[in-house]
Amino acid sequence: MSYYRFLVVTIALSTNTTFLSGCATYKTISAVKYGSSSPRIYSGTRLNIHAISNDHTALKKFNVTPPEYPILDLPISFSLDTLILPMTVSSVLSQKLGL
Repeated sequence: MSYYRFLVVTIALSTNTTFLSGCATYKTISAVKYGSSSPRIYSGTRLNIHAISNDHTALKKFNVTPPEYPILDLPISFSLDTLILPMTVSSVLSQKLGL
């Protein structure tokens, strides 16, 4: 039962911009420009992981600031990244193939 409470609290905090500075997936996907080398596949999850591990070199690739609390945003970003995976994969493939 405590797992479900944790999940509900995490979702509630993630949707409240007072507590978080935004969803990492939304930030990274909306900042991508066509032809850029910015990471797209699981970009929000990767941004959160780099922010948690304080990897400033990797964070520069994203050109966005990570959420204020990346550990809380991680499960939400992972879920959203999984949901939009077909879109991000097709975007990367079409760019690589020049379509």
